[in-house]
Amino acid sequence: MGRWSSPAYHARQSRRPAVSTVHPAVTSDLLLKVTPPRVPRDALVREAVAGATVPPAHAVVLVQAAAGFGKTLLLAQWRRDHLAQGAAVAWLLAQPQDEPARLVQALALAVRVGAGRPTFGHALLQGDGAMGLEGVTGWLAEVAQSALQLVLIVDEADRLSAASREALAYLLRNAPPNLRCIVAARTDCHLGLDDLVAYGDCLQVGTAQLRFSLDEAIHLARNRFGEAIDRDAVARLHELADGWPLGVQLALSVSASTGARELPRLALQGAALRTQLLDFLLGNLAPADLDFLTRISVAEPLHPALCAALLPGSDAAQRLQRLVRDTPVFVAAEHSEWLRLHALACEALRERLAALPEDEQQALHARAADWMAEHGLLDAAAGHALAAGQQQKAYALAERSLYEMLMTRGRQGAVLEWLDRLPAQELDRRPRLLLAAAWSLALSERHDEAQRLVTRILAQPSVDDSLRCECALILGGAAVFADDPDRFAELHDPWAAAPPLHDPLLLQVHANRTAFRALLDGEPALARLRQQQAPLAPGDRPAYLSRWGDFIIGLTYLWEGQVLLAEQLLRPSLAAAEADLGRRSSFASMFASLLAAAVWERDQPEEAAALLANRLDVLERSSLPESALLGYRTMARIAIAADSESRALDLLGAMDAVGIARKLPRLRVASLADQVRLHARRFRTETCRDLCRQMDELLAQPDMPTGQLWQRSVQPLRLLARGYAAIAAQDWRAAVQCLAEVEAVALKTRQGRVRIEALALRAWALDRCGEKAQPLLQETLGLARASGLQRVFADAHPGLAKWLSDSAAAVAARPVAATSETAPVAPATRAQPRALPSMALTPKEREVLELLARSLSNKEIGLAMQVGEETIKWHMKNLFAKLDAGTRKQVVSRARILGLLADAPTV
Repeated sequence: MGRWSSPAYHARQSRRPAVSTVHPAVTSDLLLKVTPPRVPRDALVREAVAGATVPPAHAVVLVQAAAGFGKTLLLAQWRRDHLAQGAAVAWLLAQPQDEPARLVQALALAVRVGAGRPTFGHALLQGDGAMGLEGVTGWLAEVAQSALQLVLIVDEADRLSAASREALAYLLRNAPPNLRCIVAARTDCHLGLDDLVAYGDCLQVGTAQLRFSLDEAIHLARNRFGEAIDRDAVARLHELADGWPLGVQLALSVSASTGARELPRLALQGAALRTQLLDFLLGNLAPADLDFLTRISVAEPLHPALCAALLPGSDAAQRLQRLVRDTPVFVAAEHSEWLRLHALACEALRERLAALPEDEQQALHARAADWMAEHGLLDAAAGHALAAGQQQKAYALAERSLYEMLMTRGRQGAVLEWLDRLPAQELDRRPRLLLAAAWSLALSERHDEAQRLVTRILAQPSVDDSLRCECALILGGAAVFADDPDRFAELHDPWAAAPPLHDPLLLQVHANRTAFRALLDGEPALARLRQQQAPLAPGDRPAYLSRWGDFIIGLTYLWEGQVLLAEQLLRPSLAAAEADLGRRSSFASMFASLLAAAVWERDQPEEAAALLANRLDVLERSSLPESALLGYRTMARIAIAADSESRALDLLGAMDAVGIARKLPRLRVASLADQVRLHARRFRTETCRDLCRQMDELLAQPDMPTGQLWQRSVQPLRLLARGYAAIAAQDWRAAVQCLAEVEAVALKTRQGRVRIEALALRAWALDRCGEKAQPLLQETLGLARASGLQRVFADAHPGLAKWLSDSAAAVAARPVAATSETAPVAPATRAQPRALPSMALTPKEREVLELLARSLSNKEIGLAMQVGEETIKWHMKNLFAKLDAGTRKQVVSRARILGLLADAPTV
């Protein structure tokens, strides 16, 4: 501020011939308003944000979110991107005192500074031109006449007065073709652009897009703590902050400020982390606002009408609206009045709620129960009624809601919570509650309890075939989670052809089970056909049951090794499951396990690890055996690729422990098979033989399943382990025989990836035996390329990968990445300043600016450009005028601030 008014500054201005770009009437605060913020060097580039590269079709981009979601930083990055594309960018920070006349002046100065046009808006800045909407019209006309490719960025538009908002909306609606506008505001700011959004002329970027993804949180943590981070710890931090960008960065700052060098220590700082975040969330609230939040925290989610019902006679709706606008306590839904409290704030507020008198708490719960029951939120109403001491009302509401909630929304955890609350006699009196409890127990690790509840159901009078069939579906689900495919087939097959079911929900479940039954028979294509032939319920099918169908289809693609198709199907299904049930729900974790296996095969280790971060404990407790197997196997292979053998062995040991704890022997067999694979990579003959012996002893135990389907599921694991043991012993003839058996079994059951792996290993073994292997190799490479399997050869054995890389045929075809090695990186060179393309400077001026930033004199610049020194002086005069600088150093500094000069990346 002092620089603009100092005598020395004005003396320098009078001595040089340059013309000032700023009219004397313009005050310093206006200059600060049009000065863009600096983008930190380590700022996270929000590539995942919708509209990060603004499509040309959208003349207006509206960014709306609450405090702490990084709107300003996103706008600054977009400004830099547009400058790099050669556009001129005018920046304006809105303020409450910006009445229409002042807003017009600020707009004119923003173009003058951002585009380097010292004469732009001369009449508007002098104040003798038209103001208000007429002034905006004049500004738009001058922009159109300038023929500039101009981007106008307005930050904090919610601070404008009503009249200025109207003027801004007028500007947005009447922008000429050479003007693109980007506006950022809080969520409660209404500019009346709904019609532009509806017609596709305005792109909206909201809270959902601005919330940090787990990948972005991992990137931030890696920038601060280095590569050796614990992804599980980052995932817990991300969940704690609920993806709130400011919350994630605060949490990382707390860790750094307490001296932590590694993120895993964050768990030891939980109290400090929670305290600092809570101080930010709640520390500056007025006592009345804190008391209001304490009482409404009784309900989740929240609605203005619900808050008014909880605190009748108060200004609840108005207070809620103000707190949503001014504080980061709330997480608002897009295009909805529903919102919820931030997880950290909710926890602290409910601690305060528990300190209130018990009768006051019960009264709040009773009001919440009445309002929610009246508005159809029966499951939440039941919980509040129970907390209010109204047991019978709670049980009745639970009976009306829990079965449908489980079947349509997959809220299995909520049903299990109610099961722990309900007395046994209430379950027997309410058959629908008994069914919901049986379904929930069956789809978990509590199979024996589900069997006991089904026995109680079938012991009741008036049991018909429809109920018996549903009980068979329940027990079939328990058999699947218990990894007993033969028991599942025994329960399913009698009802397969014509199930006596009438409920569309149960018919959808039966269709899902029919598809799974076909997969167990080794017919993945038939399983997909069965899924497609499922009877359609009237209206839309429940999303939860439809996603179970997607899960089964994704499993069939992985079974065949078609990872491209699996990834394409599973990505949107996982996103929907996380949105509905939460990231750490059992259902979402099972989807994540399948998708992680697919992207790992596509050689995307970072994404695979992020998908499984902070989820293995969920998978080991309550997922399908196949999901747990894929999750642990993928993480172990990621560790092997990172040359962390001890970590891989630890993960495989954990898989074995899960198999013991949940009585899932196939997981134990898979763990031993992958351990054989790992040790075969180092040709550890005796270790591989011992592991194969352990596998044979395990399978010979009398309590092992003897059913045909289960035995078929472990046969490829056993044969492949023997093949790897032969490779470890370098007994290539024995390896060829074992691998041929694996290939035959995989071909019969259509397990595509297993077959490709066996084919490749057999081709390698044949080559080691001195036999012709090139035709077999070419076939294997073609199959892998068609399926998208890029990791199959590198995961199988490093010797196989090296043989492929040395093979002339593999070099000519290049269908897959044989190894994860990268080419050596050339030494980094010193970064040199680079002038970014911009309409504010001519090409020659940009070249002069680059050389000036390297501290060259006018004479040296002239020699470098092969022009005379007088020409360079003329260009320098233009640079001084356009950048409003008094010294050569200020020219470079102003160019950096305005985004016209940047350091070139090191190479």
